[in-house]
Amino acid sequence: MEKPFIIPIFIPQEGCPHRCVFCNQSSITGLHQHIPNSDEIFSLVNENLKFKRPNRNKTQIAFFGGNFLGLKKDHVRYLLSTTDQFVRSGKVDSIRFSTRPDTINIERLRMIEKYSVSTIEIGAQSMDDQVLEKSNRCHTALDTQKATQLLKDRNYEIGIQIMVGLPDDNERKAIDTAYKVSRLSPDFVRIYPTIVLSNSLLGKWYQNGKYQPLPLHQCVSIVKKIYLLFKSCNIPVVRMGLQPTTELNQKGTILAGPYHPAFGHLVYSAIYLDKIISILESDGPVLDEVFISVHPRNISRVRGIKNQNFDILTRRYNLKLIKLFSNDDLPENSITVNDKQALIP
Repeated sequence: MEKPFIIPIFIPQEGCPHRCVFCNQSSITGLHQHIPNSDEIFSLVNENLKFKRPNRNKTQIAFFGGNFLGLKKDHVRYLLSTTDQFVRSGKVDSIRFSTRPDTINIERLRMIEKYSVSTIEIGAQSMDDQVLEKSNRCHTALDTQKATQLLKDRNYEIGIQIMVGLPDDNERKAIDTAYKVSRLSPDFVRIYPTIVLSNSLLGKWYQNGKYQPLPLHQCVSIVKKIYLLFKSCNIPVVRMGLQPTTELNQKGTILAGPYHPAFGHLVYSAIYLDKIISILESDGPVLDEVFISVHPRNISRVRGIKNQNFDILTRRYNLKLIKLFSNDDLPENSITVNDKQALIP
């Protein structure tokens, strides 16, 4: 799946009928509720276009951080008509936005059909109604199913966002959510860990002892299983973990939870570690020297952050030597361990 060049326009919490327990968009984006005017939009888009690399074939303007189809109709038309000018001029290929599933209906879709919208992301978060209710989402899993079908009927590219570790969530429910999302056959998914932000209801619950976030290692383990499930269904996972920002990294913004600026890297590293262990244990006793070859792009994933994977392997098998080789001739989705080659999911 080719990654488009994304020009983000943030509309934090705009169009949201209420606040979900985990939400504090101003902490994530550094912005407060605000509908940008045309001058701000033109300036932002033109400035971002300066950074587009020649190898990016598709360029999209994206509205993030709010509930786009929950905006006032005049605001929806205004934002789409303003950004549509860049599509008509040939500078941009299309527009995308994220929205709640319960705001995707025939009336709203008819309203936007004349604009150059190609991609719509559904903030499903969970497919478990108990988790949704506890998280103050005020929609159901059925709403996500109906929304997905409405978008499929109109040939939109569909993304679905899910969260792991919400109130009343657990590993079984999280994986069941992934399974139910996979049955909807979206074009791509995003997986976010639930982080406890300051000035959120979840933050108050955490401070009062009513909510306990997942430890980082457990969240990585669950997301790894979900990622592999989507991969087995040929559904691209375009993001795992929150995008690091200056605001998120400020002291006091994150109260607790499995936040890591390289969360996706942790998941990939865990997958490589599992594969190496599987290969090593497939042929009887493990030798005290291990030789690994991978494509150069995956060297850091094999090592793990701060060589964590090598430390785990050394302790587990009492190894004397681990030698890692970079091999341009190997496919990116493969690894060789002691001359035994295997594919990485």
